[in-house]
Amino acid sequence: MPYDIASVRGLFPTLGDGWIHFDAQAGLQIPDAVASALSAGLRVLPVDPRGVYPQAVAVAEARQTARRAVADLLDASPDGVVFGPSRSALVTALVDALPVTAWTGEVICSRLDDEENIVPWLRGARRHGARVRWAELDVTDGTLPVWQYGDLVNGGTRVIAVSLASSVTGAIVDVGQIADHARSVGALLVVDASSAAPYVRMSVAEIGADVVLVSPERWGGPRMAAMVFADPGRIADLQRVSMDPSTTGPARLEPEPLAGPLLTGLVASVEHLANLDQAATGKRRQRLTTSLDSAFEYAQRLTLYLVNSLAQLGRVRVIGEEVHRIPAVSFVVDGVPAEKVCRRLADNGISALCDVPSRALAHIGVNDVGGAVTVGLGPYALPYEVDQLARVLGSFG
Repeated sequence: MPYDIASVRGLFPTLGDGWIHFDAQAGLQIPDAVASALSAGLRVLPVDPRGVYPQAVAVAEARQTARRAVADLLDASPDGVVFGPSRSALVTALVDALPVTAWTGEVICSRLDDEENIVPWLRGARRHGARVRWAELDVTDGTLPVWQYGDLVNGGTRVIAVSLASSVTGAIVDVGQIADHARSVGALLVVDASSAAPYVRMSVAEIGADVVLVSPERWGGPRMAAMVFADPGRIADLQRVSMDPSTTGPARLEPEPLAGPLLTGLVASVEHLANLDQAATGKRRQRLTTSLDSAFEYAQRLTLYLVNSLAQLGRVRVIGEEVHRIPAVSFVVDGVPAEKVCRRLADNGISALCDVPSRALAHIGVNDVGGAVTVGLGPYALPYEVDQLARVLGSFG
């Protein structure tokens, strides 16, 4: 059964506001099921999970249910799922939890990554005196050439941080090759999969990472984050960051328990993903596989249409026109600052992002030409909306 875009759009009440939402990187619109789950959680789960009375027990159960939901999404063990308020908070917790021996060598970061998977590593390296090495972009198309890891990774490499896909250029990274290099020297591979998670069916084992990060707001969930360990047993070897000295398992890396409403909203958001394709049946992991494959196929077709539509405009320059990407694109309009472009789009009812903090875009050189505009397609995007974007951009001549 083909992807039913009309049914999918019906899951998002806010799409009735008349706007075209091309700001997926800032967070998808919230499905009605997720909003209802958050509201219900606020009413019935207002307490801390540390207790033996009914509400506290219910919150503790909600936390386990949420771990199982993320585990299904990434085909992992719920015992390896750590929750936090944001990606940066979770990476910071991981940095703090690593033993001192992890800082006796080098950390490899990528210019492609969001700041959330860069800054905590830079701070940790500075604090411990570790050396930081950089994987550089191909500035012609915004991709991350993985061949360079063969030169970067050596016996002194302790940590490699990289994204599965760029949030600004959309370029997908062949993390498998990087994982091979990491395993050859026993380095910890931390992969930020937040931008890819709403579109790409993933398995922690297939990615080859030791740790995978995701952000539910990228697929219509609450603003929080999850950090998933391929080997849950590895958590016991890390220093505790929890304020509660009695915690065990993944809770050891959670400074404070998350609020119950966020957990119920997270579970509802994963169920939402699993039900995007009405033909999806079976257990949640099976439904996720079917739905995400359908969503990816639809998004790829629409992204190709988007890139081709932009490429036909005389003054628009797409960064990485030919790259294999998730539904995210950055572009510049010759002679027009990005802020002015975004204002023109907003005046015509289109949400887009400009001046996104990005080392990738900075190294490509967009700051020298007034910045870049970044657009991201949600699973509810339409060809008509792409046409409207092209029409407005065409007004610049």
